[in-house]
Amino acid sequence: MSKYDTTWMDRDLIGYGPDRPDAKWPKGAKIAVNYGDEHAETVLHEFGSQLAVELGKRDPPTESQFDYGSRAAVWRLMRLFKKHDIPITFYAVGRAFERNPAVAKYAEENGHEVASHCYKWKPYTGMTDEEEEEYIRKAVNAYKTTSPSGKVPVGWFYGRPSERSLPLVAKVYKELGHELLYWADTYADDLPYWTTKPGSPNEGLVMMPYSLDCNDFKFWQGQLGSDDAFAQRCIDAFTTIRDEGLEGKTAYITVALHSRWIGRPGRFQALKRIVEHFSSFDDVWFATREQIARHWKETYPYVPKSA
Repeated sequence: MSKYDTTWMDRDLIGYGPDRPDAKWPKGAKIAVNYGDEHAETVLHEFGSQLAVELGKRDPPTESQFDYGSRAAVWRLMRLFKKHDIPITFYAVGRAFERNPAVAKYAEENGHEVASHCYKWKPYTGMTDEEEEEYIRKAVNAYKTTSPSGKVPVGWFYGRPSERSLPLVAKVYKELGHELLYWADTYADDLPYWTTKPGSPNEGLVMMPYSLDCNDFKFWQGQLGSDDAFAQRCIDAFTTIRDEGLEGKTAYITVALHSRWIGRPGRFQALKRIVEHFSSFDDVWFATREQIARHWKETYPYVPKSA
């Protein structure tokens, strides 16, 4: 049995049931869209299954592909989102911002959100408690020192968390006096929902589901065979949620991107088609994850289970 509070992992198989609440998005929007740019990862290279990793040695060709994401591709994506006046969420690992603080500066100064992807992208289940907590503290320090205003992310998305990840993040944030608003390591719904914040039984934490099927890593995994297939998947998800929104069942989708992957010229047109299609509707709210979480908190305040 874990020594950490794992109630945040309790499985609720009922959720909102057949009558999910109206999210009441701003200005009567029928769908909310959150674009997320993941700034670091250990997959999504151009070698496919041919890459042979030799433990303890560097691989210059693969490293240069990662470099492309931060040197060139991220700015191609930013030009597109700026053209359409769309705020996005950067799921950034702390180390990436330390290596390229210009992106951190641009994100904050242009109205984007920085969410934590921890300090490095790696599985956390095999670590000791002390090792994982050290990564959390290093991540917090990385965001604080690279942000022009010293802002620390209010939301986290690990990608590969351990059962202790949320309790440890909550512990560190409480100790340092930072706000922990939401947690995005969930794929359980189309709307935000509440859980009790570990270590604070009377305080809620917004759980922000992630649309994993609309992630460009599906290219790399071979689950979507072309850029047209990825674009159509995202457009179809958008259409389904918007149609339901027109019927009073509003929700949101996340389109998750990796700069070094979707930012390549040969794949970028897929994103361009997605953005242009979404932008052709006047009842869409393009929002960061923080904006959606704060809207949910204000619209449907947390009610403690003991209340």
